[in-house]
Amino acid sequence: MVDDEGVEMETEGGSQGGVPFQLQFDKPIPSQVKIAEWNPEKDLLAMVTEDNKIILHRFNWQRLWALFPGKGITSLCWRPDGKAIALGLDDGTISLHDVENGKLLRAVKTHSVAVICLNWEEVAQTKSQEENNLYSYEDRTMRFFPSSPRIPRMRGLGAGDSGLADDSEDSFQELSNCSYQHFNVLCSGDKDGYICFSAFGIFRMGKINIRNLSISTPALDDMTDKLRNASIQKVALSKTLCQLIVLCSGEVVGDIIRTQDECVFKDDGFVEVGGPGPYFGSSTGLHCMLLNTSIFLSRKNELHQVAQQASNIDHLIEVIRESLSLMSKQWFSAMNSFNEKFSLLSSLIISHGGLDWNPQDEFLSLLFGARTSPPLHQFLVNSLGEAGLKRVSKAVCGAGKELHVIIHEHLQPAVETMGFRVGELRGLSRWHSRFKNIGLDERLIETATEKTGMFLVQVERFARVLTVVIQLFQNFFNWVLKCIKILMPEPTDQIQQPNSELVVLFLKYIFDQDPVGQFLENSDGNHSIVTNPDTRKLIEELVAFGGFSDVGFLERTLSMEFDQLEQCFKEAFLMPFATVSKKIYCEDFLPLFPSPASTISTLNVPTSISYYKDDFDAVSNCETSLPCLLDYICFRIPDESLHMANCIGILKGLTCNSRSTDKGSTSLAALVLHIPEGYRCVDLSLYKENQLILLLSESISVENLGQSWMMMLQMNSLPFVSISRSFLGNLWNLHEVNGSAVELNLSRGKVRCIPHMVTTPLAVSASRGVASVFSARKHALVYILDEDEDEVSDME
Repeated sequence: MVDDEGVEMETEGGSQGGVPFQLQFDKPIPSQVKIAEWNPEKDLLAMVTEDNKIILHRFNWQRLWALFPGKGITSLCWRPDGKAIALGLDDGTISLHDVENGKLLRAVKTHSVAVICLNWEEVAQTKSQEENNLYSYEDRTMRFFPSSPRIPRMRGLGAGDSGLADDSEDSFQELSNCSYQHFNVLCSGDKDGYICFSAFGIFRMGKINIRNLSISTPALDDMTDKLRNASIQKVALSKTLCQLIVLCSGEVVGDIIRTQDECVFKDDGFVEVGGPGPYFGSSTGLHCMLLNTSIFLSRKNELHQVAQQASNIDHLIEVIRESLSLMSKQWFSAMNSFNEKFSLLSSLIISHGGLDWNPQDEFLSLLFGARTSPPLHQFLVNSLGEAGLKRVSKAVCGAGKELHVIIHEHLQPAVETMGFRVGELRGLSRWHSRFKNIGLDERLIETATEKTGMFLVQVERFARVLTVVIQLFQNFFNWVLKCIKILMPEPTDQIQQPNSELVVLFLKYIFDQDPVGQFLENSDGNHSIVTNPDTRKLIEELVAFGGFSDVGFLERTLSMEFDQLEQCFKEAFLMPFATVSKKIYCEDFLPLFPSPASTISTLNVPTSISYYKDDFDAVSNCETSLPCLLDYICFRIPDESLHMANCIGILKGLTCNSRSTDKGSTSLAALVLHIPEGYRCVDLSLYKENQLILLLSESISVENLGQSWMMMLQMNSLPFVSISRSFLGNLWNLHEVNGSAVELNLSRGKVRCIPHMVTTPLAVSASRGVASVFSARKHALVYILDEDEDEVSDME
């Protein structure tokens, strides 16, 4: 309530004589904290320090883990169930980490510049919807296939050597298993105005740039304004996933400004058309944009199913890529060892004058009983030797065994599982009435299905070629070893009898060629595999019986075939991405406060957005049958803006106002809180049950060496004022309530003095009823907001 002395906060703590906000502990921290957020489900606090380390603590301040991602951390948020944390990095990457150990689960570069803000929201469901979900979806892949294959690693590397990636495979399975999760969306915004949307945090399903969106309001439907040089400050998706509130800085250009240019304010406050220019003279500042994201709710079942399959296919593509890369490295390393040793024979032949002779002729001559030539004798006894031969044999045959392991444990299972998953997508794509609306194109999925089959044929073909080649190498090495022992002379009883016919085949087709390497050649050059004409003719005849329409796949290397496969999936998944992106549009727009153009790029004020349950029938959400939520938007107003000094602005009902069908009515209300002189707002956070937590610092003086205050406001008792939605004459509607600003009174209510200067951030946990504050002397202080002894004891 409001009286002559200002706004009176709830007096529960003060009226009983006790000190509100019990201090739980005060702990030193190694570095100043710049970002902090409590886990929504557990008593865990994630903190990002100034030196870009992320540290996870329990409520009792036990450190669970800490990691340094190697890049600047610019934002973070928790998955709604608290089992994973997302980090936004300064290079545009979003990395997901396991809450248990900090292991990297997935890293996706969704932006080209720093990720300024993150918001991860899960769709709210009523109990009846959970019990009667007609479109519940079970991933059937696990019925027929074992768990998804791991990404292969170079032999000898442990989990620590591979950047913690090996141990994250099991955690990724849980992350990608969307069957047992409610549909959730990760939103990310950057300083260039881009907002990305990812289903379950791993499947990109939309991206927009607010600079390209046409600004729209309920009062002015035909406006064609744009927001120039827009930079995202904060995003908040509603529990229904239907609307996204975006706080962004930038300059409004278009019809709104032209409308203001035609108006002038009179002394009596009325507006007259034909005036000289806009009130306050600037369209640059902080703005609030409301985006319609109703497709996430209306098509959540379809998006859920596509995201389930597509995210796993993306993971399988990574498994295939790493498998091919590792096989190529290992095989060509082994071939380099072989060629390095056996190329010496060519040099010896030339040095002995054998210009018309080659190594194959020398070996064939020895095989068929001719006398050993001097260069071959010198090569076998001196240059190669038994030890050298065993090293080469170990390198080649060992590489062959490793390639077989990669094929059978990683590559082939990945392709087979991919074939099943794309088959699931193929079935969904034929359900046009449901899945065409989200861009799942049947033709593109058919092409991806065929490419997956082609690649599987190539993998099986490669495995057979590898088996034959390794057998020929082993037989050849046995024969050469026997020859070396005869020349030494040494007994040959322990050597397996070589097959002379296989030695001939090796010398003819393998010695100076590389059938295995042909399959593993990079796709950069014009490499091709020689195919038997009869085989090609047979493949062409199979087209009439449903065979692959692209008969040239037998001539392509594995890398070339994989590139085509990956491109097909990119095109197939780009269609839902583009379709969803086009269906996100601006539903409402509200300028908040102006700011000089010279400072707009560095504008950074405390802001907070939240949704609370509302009991008013005027804002009921009948369309979705979900609990009605009323939005609140809080922000600190810069001193030089709107002729206000040391004020906080609060808006409520923006999303409800956009649903109003009456153009003349508005449910949007606002309030300006005036902070007493000598104090300034360091940070603020909306809290449960329509409460606002303020963190204030007191000016330093001779009597006061620096102290701060934390206070709680009950917002449903504050005198909100309805504001008009007409931009005629004044772009900044919030100025309408400046005259009715409410003075804060720190001598009353739920207020706690903190005997230190504090800094941002203020981290508040609604589920645990605690707040963490960080002092300038590098200390972390945790306060109990809800004086409920049972709740505190549970956390301890």
